[in-house]
Amino acid sequence: MRKKIIEFENFSFKYKSQNTQTLKNINLTIYEGEKVLIVGPSGCGKSTLSNCINGIGFFYHNGEFTGTLKVNGEDIKNKNIFELSKMVGTVLQDPDSQFIGLTVGEDIAFKLENNCVSQDEMIKIVSDSSKKVNIYDEINSSPYKLSGGQKQRVSLAGVSVDDVKILLFDEPLASLDPATGKSAIELIDEIKKTQNKTILIIEHRLEDVLHRDLDRIIVMDKGEIISDTTPNELLSSDILLKIGVREPLYLTALKYAGCEIDKNLTAKDYKQKVNSWYEKASSSNNTKEGKTILEFEDVCFSYTKEKQILKNVSFKVNKGDMLAIAGKNGAGKSTISKLVCGFYEPTSGRILFDGKDMVDETIKMRSEKIGFVMQNPNQMISKTMIFDEVAFGLRVRGIDEEKVKERVYEVLKVCGLYVHRNWPINALSYGQRKRVTIASILVLNPEVIILDEPTAGQDFKHYTEIMEFLVELNKKGVTIIMVTHDMHLMLEYTNNVVVLADGKVLASDIPEKILTNKEVIKNANLKETSLQELAINCEITDTTDFVNKFINYDRQVRKI
Repeated sequence: MRKKIIEFENFSFKYKSQNTQTLKNINLTIYEGEKVLIVGPSGCGKSTLSNCINGIGFFYHNGEFTGTLKVNGEDIKNKNIFELSKMVGTVLQDPDSQFIGLTVGEDIAFKLENNCVSQDEMIKIVSDSSKKVNIYDEINSSPYKLSGGQKQRVSLAGVSVDDVKILLFDEPLASLDPATGKSAIELIDEIKKTQNKTILIIEHRLEDVLHRDLDRIIVMDKGEIISDTTPNELLSSDILLKIGVREPLYLTALKYAGCEIDKNLTAKDYKQKVNSWYEKASSSNNTKEGKTILEFEDVCFSYTKEKQILKNVSFKVNKGDMLAIAGKNGAGKSTISKLVCGFYEPTSGRILFDGKDMVDETIKMRSEKIGFVMQNPNQMISKTMIFDEVAFGLRVRGIDEEKVKERVYEVLKVCGLYVHRNWPINALSYGQRKRVTIASILVLNPEVIILDEPTAGQDFKHYTEIMEFLVELNKKGVTIIMVTHDMHLMLEYTNNVVVLADGKVLASDIPEKILTNKEVIKNANLKETSLQELAINCEITDTTDFVNKFINYDRQVRKI
């Protein structure tokens, strides 16, 4: 008989700062050794559910609950957060909030030190764990100086050394490049199989998590569990589309081709139907011509002489572009954003805006024409209330309060935050906070908007709302630059992709050519999309054209 490791019975939960319950009548049993994925739209209660399991909801947020919750057979009413931490290891959505050590090595070793592991054994365990997640080269670096993806790898290494029964991953892929995300899923799977851990994953990137087998998928919406079933059962239904969670792209392509998909995720005569659809579908010309608005000329940058981040980087951004900057974690993508905004100055080379060198322009001068949305929302937020945070930039500029209210409300509606306009920010999920920071920049109407991982932590519905709003801005002449790992975003919305690897520009081309180029994919830590795999399975030789036709058709269906 399987042992019950997590048991919710008639469980409801409310944050102290809210009047309504975030979780409503949860009944859920998870068994020892299971690997379970929890999905649902932003704000549906996924993170709150995990915070109840690890105790954060009670001991940090002072939440109130009814019903019962048992972890490893013990009622949480009888446990404190330290005792729960001995049973549940957590990788948070925001890695900065859980760093302890001054260096990567110290942070990974923290739990081992608490458990009085000998120094020799500790060094070996930390070394092995850091190598598994490809962070060993930064073992002596401060975790706070790493890129978002590198920070996430440190957190993964930290929980992999921990002898706990349950490992809980809250958006573990949010900051990882595609190839590293794939490796992370493989590492989680290896930990589960070799150590018989119970694994809970909360993640929007469903297609990436399905790279390895899952026992069950729990679907949440509006604080309730609406489905608890196997992956195949779920993917053959329409539940995901109804609540705004993206299904794998290959399934969408099969449906566009008229294939009926059964509960085993098989489709009869799918090769013939896909080829027939491909022959009839039309390609799109995704290229744009325009005046250069931003240009990098042989830009180099380094923090120290020993560590050069950017090496002779040159590329152009045309006015009206929707451009993505992609590449492996630590390649220098976020550094480019900070150089444009004036937070850093190039070691050598020039950055031109409208043909003029920006070397003498202050951060304030640049902010009048360039808006920057940072990767970590907590590094941007300075106000307690949502409305005040979004209004801050307008008020600093002396805008009339009535105009402020009108513009803030307009942007909050677009970003799906209007219903929360009077909420405190600390009551929001990480993904909702991300939308607050995007709204605070969008409200200022800059000429160029740079967004660092704009879709990280966003469900499909809000991802689409934000991106469609950016498209509308783009149609009005606003240039959009997105630093992103999201290959779906690149395919659906951008007309050009600049790919970085090891501080250099590896390629610059339209997205469908980038994401079907095996050499670029390998060197930049990207990965082939399921669309390309489908094309290969259907013996379509021009996979780039197949991807192009799918994206063109998908845009027409969704009216992008």
